Amino acid sequence: MRELDTALICQTVADMVVQANCCIGADVMESLRQGRDREEKPLARSILDKLIRNDEIAARRAMPLCQDTGMAVFRVRLGQELHIVGQPLEEALQQGMAQGYREGYLRKSVVRDPVFHRENTGDNTPAVIYYEMVPGDRLELFFAPKGFGSENMSTIKMLKPADGEKGVREFILSAVEKAGPNPCPPIIVGVGIGGTFDKCAQLSKFALMRPVGSRHPDPAYAAMERELLDDLTDGMTFSDWIYTFCQRENIRTRQELKFSIVERNFTNFTDWLTDTGKVRVERDFCAKRYYHG
Repeated sequence: MRELDTALICQTVADMVVQANCCIGADVMESLRQGRDREEKPLARSILDKLIRNDEIAARRAMPLCQDTGMAVFRVRLGQELHIVGQPLEEALQQGMAQGYREGYLRKSVVRDPVFHRENTGDNTPAVIYYEMVPGDRLELFFAPKGFGSENMSTIKMLKPADGEKGVREFILSAVEKAGPNPCPPIIVGVGIGGTFDKCAQLSKFALMRPVGSRHPDPAYAAMERELLDDLTDGMTFSDWIYTFCQRENIRTRQELKFSIVERNFTNFTDWLTDTGKVRVERDFCAKRYYHG
């Protein structure tokens, strides 16, 4: 059985946190450049030029893309044949995240209690961590520093089965319209459909981790993504609104239809920056690939 020491995981997470906050993904940068080249309005084009320049400077100087470096969100895909040795995996992830925020001089935004004791934890812990057991002997980590300009625009709705596709489309359009400029556009919209209340929200978060411009593997959902994107961006400039739309689906019950919407921006999962880091950790080496997704 393959073994993986948590010391490697901890250091990998620390590096990953800094990289995701300072270096925009190639897919997002390409989308911004394409949008700027297509943009006809001088003011909108100027805004996109500034966003691109900001991203280039951040990467060159190893500085955060945005002052809001987010709440840490991890998606952990753990191979069932992999043996984790050392400290508990959860502890290693939290420790690595705290180390990255400290050594990268990233803003710490998390408080100890949301209502009665709002003291800053000082290291951005705790992170939000989703675990999945998968076949194989590898560990895959996805990281998103989730800023709350976009997070606060998230929403969920319980539809009746009779509402069907029409109800889904109407709610998505309404939610984005109500969000307005608050999530710091241009934005990416993730939609989760089906499952329980909590599973639905989780799916919408995972949708944001897809590469920009990707489509759902089911042709029917892929077509709906394209059509909704057209509806959402009709008459708007690139800097006003959305460039790509991501959607994922889970099994739906006969009794109810749930879906949630979560938004992110184009820099670091905070505002216009959205950055997601993905890394596969193995025993003897660490192969990293970071992308906006």
